[in-house]
Amino acid sequence: MPLVSLSGVSLAYGERRLLDSVNLTIASGTRMALVGPNGSGKTTLMRIMTGSLVPDAGTVVREKETLVSYVPQSGVVHGDATLREETENAFAHGHRVVGEMRAIEERLASTSEGSREAEALLWKHHGLQEKLDATGYHGRAEMISRVLGGLGFSKGDLERPCSSFSAGWQMRIALARAIMENPDIFLLDEPTNYLDLEARTWLEEFLREFPGGLLLVSHDRYFLDVSVASVAEIYMSRVSVFQGTYTQYEQVRAGQLEAIMARWAHQQDEIARIEGFIRRFRYKASKARQAQSRINYLERLERIEVPPVVKTIHFSFPPPPHSGRIVLEATGLAKSYGGTKVFDGVGIELSRGEKLVVVGVNGAGKSTLLRILSGHEQPDAGEMKWGAGVVPAFYSQENADSWMSDRQVIEELETAAPTDLIPQLRTLLGAFLFRGDDIYKSVSVLSGGEKSRLSMLMLLLKPANLLILDEPTNHLDIASKDVLLASLREFAGTVIFVSHDRAFIEGLATAVLEVRDGAARLFPGGYEYYLRRRAQEEAGEAGETGQTAAERERDGTREQTQATTTQLERAEEKKLKSALRTVERQEAELLVELEALEKEKAEIEHAMAQPDAYANGDRMRELTRSHGTNQGQHVKAMKRWEELAAQAGELKSRLAGVRPQDR
Repeated sequence: MPLVSLSGVSLAYGERRLLDSVNLTIASGTRMALVGPNGSGKTTLMRIMTGSLVPDAGTVVREKETLVSYVPQSGVVHGDATLREETENAFAHGHRVVGEMRAIEERLASTSEGSREAEALLWKHHGLQEKLDATGYHGRAEMISRVLGGLGFSKGDLERPCSSFSAGWQMRIALARAIMENPDIFLLDEPTNYLDLEARTWLEEFLREFPGGLLLVSHDRYFLDVSVASVAEIYMSRVSVFQGTYTQYEQVRAGQLEAIMARWAHQQDEIARIEGFIRRFRYKASKARQAQSRINYLERLERIEVPPVVKTIHFSFPPPPHSGRIVLEATGLAKSYGGTKVFDGVGIELSRGEKLVVVGVNGAGKSTLLRILSGHEQPDAGEMKWGAGVVPAFYSQENADSWMSDRQVIEELETAAPTDLIPQLRTLLGAFLFRGDDIYKSVSVLSGGEKSRLSMLMLLLKPANLLILDEPTNHLDIASKDVLLASLREFAGTVIFVSHDRAFIEGLATAVLEVRDGAARLFPGGYEYYLRRRAQEEAGEAGETGQTAAERERDGTREQTQATTTQLERAEEKKLKSALRTVERQEAELLVELEALEKEKAEIEHAMAQPDAYANGDRMRELTRSHGTNQGQHVKAMKRWEELAAQAGELKSRLAGVRPQDR
């Protein structure tokens, strides 16, 4: 079986031990996430698996002919070969096999038919043919088309030099080439950083069918949940494996961390008590021996280490200024670049408190629309105006990259923070991945990702009531996204945002604006509602698939009413789902109890049936009492199970009734 296995692998940089005695195996069928804090060694571990980095100790075993494909999170730069030529290079192994087969065919032409040498050559040729068929070499044209199309490339891109693509698209080329290599083991380091929602969905589907082994690093919770069946955690230089999805891992880990913190707190109390005794009696002759004994005990004590996790913090925005009910109105917006139309006839009316996500494929015009709505770019046609009292704030990666300042990170933040938030700044910086001495860096020397995180945090501290956010979750880990999501959900103002993080969108959006084929269309409901509508329409079940600008204007009031209704329905649906999960969990626990009672009953009845039980009166009375107790517990448990089953049925019925319907 193809596999890569690490045994006792250790690696250190100077005094810092990054990996210590790591054991980990990735084989065909493995679906594993690799998690850990930034800098814990995730990328290092992957590089050791590929063989590009040699550990200080331990062994790395790769089964013979196991092909490992690794896609790093950034930094891949391609030359001037065209996209078609670059993807053909993914089949280099197949090309070599074809060359070997042709060489054998030439030798066969000069070899006597039926000879021992000819027979040996024919067998070798047959083996190479089977190997070639297994690589998918003969279907490479179809595979190139399918993979490139799934990752968002157009047919016109095939003859473009790879060097002409942006950094993000160069990473897509690297991912496409790795997929076409048909590896046995796939190592992916943050592949979703440069993919839009459509490409992510395609990659999810590909990985679901991928027969080889997968080790995946990602900060996208939804992507992890649908892609992996186990989680390897790098924790204080060691690796532990949890079975289950990423969300299940988080639940288990939270319980473990709580237990660790409880043991640590208990140990700290014990240490403080012993140190107090030592301070009090160290120099007292009658107690000196006891004090020294306690000193020796502390020296031998194995200290519980607290994991370097981000505290769970709650951040609230400064109260936003009051605005009118209508926050933004736009009609007939149009924009073109170099004669190419991006969109035309876009209209939107946004109410106070709405959380609107703008979706569409790369190049559809999402970021352009956000720049126009924020006032940072002018449309070619159409009108746009903000409502009364609207104070907008705009975030984009481009603005963050151009930020220059000689102030330290903490100083820059202090200039923007309201006085009451200054005591929280270090905690907030930690939540946005500025830890330790990072807060004293000069803003001018920060990387693009660091500037992005600081720019986002600066924006959150401003008293605005309309936030326009273009990819706010880029460069954030899952914990930081959770902090941002919780803050935005409680934000009393209005949010327009673009994101490629599905979990973030589902957690925040109350309405969806789809930019597609040069037009825009409003879906008055959350992201799940939008996906359901799109699926119905693509299946031909929903009638009309689009609206003109006039139709949208005419139906505006009706859609706003639907949006309000949908929000209420979603809140009720969430409440019912939570109650149903609780009941179903109790049902499952009760079924386990019933199985145990039935097993116990069978054992008691078996014991009662033995001849020696009749001969021993005390033994029979004890068994009879146990049987009666068991029966009573069984009747009680069955009654409770029936009650829970009825509750579950009622909740499911109510849930079906409140789910937003296709109107």
